[in-house]
Amino acid sequence: MPPRSTFNQPNEHKLKLASFHVSGRATYGAVQTGGIVDLGKQLGSRYPDLRSLLAANHGIEEARKLSAVPPDVSLDEARFLPVIPNPGKIWCIGVNYADHLEETKIERAAHPTVFMRYAQSQIGHGEAMLLPPEASDFDFEGEVALVIGRGGRRIEPQNAWQHIAGYAAYNDGSLRDWQFHTTQWAPGKNFAATGAFGPWMTTADELDPESQPLQLTTRLNGEVVQHSDTSKLIFSIPEILAYCSTLLPLDPGDVIVTGTPGGVGMARTPKLFMKPGDVVEVEVSGVGTLRNNVRAEFPA
Repeated sequence: MPPRSTFNQPNEHKLKLASFHVSGRATYGAVQTGGIVDLGKQLGSRYPDLRSLLAANHGIEEARKLSAVPPDVSLDEARFLPVIPNPGKIWCIGVNYADHLEETKIERAAHPTVFMRYAQSQIGHGEAMLLPPEASDFDFEGEVALVIGRGGRRIEPQNAWQHIAGYAAYNDGSLRDWQFHTTQWAPGKNFAATGAFGPWMTTADELDPESQPLQLTTRLNGEVVQHSDTSKLIFSIPEILAYCSTLLPLDPGDVIVTGTPGGVGMARTPKLFMKPGDVVEVEVSGVGTLRNNVRAEFPA
């Protein structure tokens, strides 16, 4: 297992885009070491949110030019939102690493296992993941998320990379007792404030997962509980994107969560579930570290 990283702030040479609240308003910006350039303040009349910026023909280029100034919002005063607070679709890919497939004793499928999340189930970096009173088995699932920048239907795998705007970290927090009420997983994946998405996205032109796979590490209270990289996906990033775009057109701002590796809490002996007071981190190389605490939705 790798040592714990101290990387919590963005590399100043990479373009990292975040959505956040500051001074009572929702906005978005370019994250630098020590602060954020508030792009929404400059571009909001044309692009009111990050999703609309990504949909614009030259939105990322505009963001890059405007981000070459000192930040005007400190990281401490920003309250992070999910990277895309209002995605049209959140596609999640299940059991997509061989070690996770093995530990869950699920038979390998011929096609990607797809389920959906809803935007209301998500929170941003630094916010609390909530354990509802109706459930108890709250599991971590560190994942790499893709943010779509260029829409399309029936996208060919060889063209898939052109449709990705950027990459982010994701914690697909799962209430296992509700997930397995039936064969349909959606209930355990969609309680309010159980999925974390952030802290920001690194634009696709800054990373090359095809030749340099993205490293993924999950830590619970400082201890590494998951570690893998995107070269070990059963269904590759192009295959996932092509498959999802066959069902419905992909639109800018849509999110595809690519799957979690082995090491989840439900597969351990004894089981290791998140509890109030825990801190969970998901780190993706070239992106940063998504960090959230866990608390009871209704504390005793």
